[in-house]
Amino acid sequence: MPIPFPLPDPPTLYHPTPLLAELRANDPVAQVEFPDGKLAWLVTRYADVRTVMVDPRFSRAAASTPDQPQMGLGSLATESLIAKDPPEHTRLRRLVARAFTHRRVEELRPRVADVVTELLAGLRKQPEPADLVQNFSLPLPVQVICDLLGVPAADRDRFHGWSDAVMGNWERDQEIMVGGLTSLSQYFAELIAEKRAHPGDDLMTGLIAARDEHDKLTEQELVTLGIGLLIGGHETTANQINMFLLTLQEHPAELARLREDPSLLESGVEELMRFTQLGNSVSSMIRVTTEDVELSGVTVPAGSAVMPALGAANRDPAVFVDPDRLDVTRADNPHIGFGAGAHHCLGAQLARMELQEALRGLLYGLPDLRIVAPESELVFKPTMIVRSLESLPVAWS
Repeated sequence: MPIPFPLPDPPTLYHPTPLLAELRANDPVAQVEFPDGKLAWLVTRYADVRTVMVDPRFSRAAASTPDQPQMGLGSLATESLIAKDPPEHTRLRRLVARAFTHRRVEELRPRVADVVTELLAGLRKQPEPADLVQNFSLPLPVQVICDLLGVPAADRDRFHGWSDAVMGNWERDQEIMVGGLTSLSQYFAELIAEKRAHPGDDLMTGLIAARDEHDKLTEQELVTLGIGLLIGGHETTANQINMFLLTLQEHPAELARLREDPSLLESGVEELMRFTQLGNSVSSMIRVTTEDVELSGVTVPAGSAVMPALGAANRDPAVFVDPDRLDVTRADNPHIGFGAGAHHCLGAQLARMELQEALRGLLYGLPDLRIVAPESELVFKPTMIVRSLESLPVAWS
């Protein structure tokens, strides 16, 4: 019998639902059934999850058709970079990849550090407790991606509301998601027109040149790329900052290690990427098999929807020693929190750097920073497919 999906919520914020560990041990390629009756295969072992993400026999384009199960992002997921297979995916990704190289990201680090300093100065002026979401964890990645794209930061409140809608629950909020996507599309059409009239030194101006001068992408691809970069460039990073702090406060010994030794920031961010639970631990990037494929002794027929469970893979004891323990000194950490293969997160290097600088500022600039709301009083946005806090009350004196 297929397992009902979505899976049960975990008992805490800090570990995947126990069912994933049971499946990984005993039924690593299990059939699940969506509320609308559609079926998919849920893959929970690290080696199999990597195969699903890397092997070209698992197609993202084939998963983006209306007859396949959908998990969030709605029609954006059917038109964007994440819905393409090579060579179309390669063509579009190449146009934007130069903005996210390690060298380019390191050039941005001083500017990000300055934004962190400015935001912390503003936070200190707030009466305690203050909201970390509105005063730090959201405006930091918003400012960074706006600078990169050439989007006016003054438009933050407008596009963040639409972004929230697009990142909602496709099963429950389809009309709201479509409305948010329509508004974002109109916004980017206006922004593109403004950039054509007044070019700048930013990524959107470069993409417009690729469209107008070299015919390397269509007008719709230009709009969709902009939307995807804007949403991907701030939504997840803001959530990670919040959940990283919650996770560290739940593990005071690891928090103390980071505060005592700044050289652990890099390994600490990687471990938090592996360990922290941002959602239901199952990737929304469903694939469809283009031929019969065997995973852990199970033959998955051609044309089947397959869901990689990243949270289960990142806790696989076959790969990670003591996987349910947070260890900011963990050296051997091949986590797949940013995905793998052709769809490895385009902005992974940027996200890593932002998270390192965010933690650097919060842990060393505010050494007594603490979350002052109990877990039972935390308010999460109710319709999001990722765990997204409405607010996070903090104090530092």
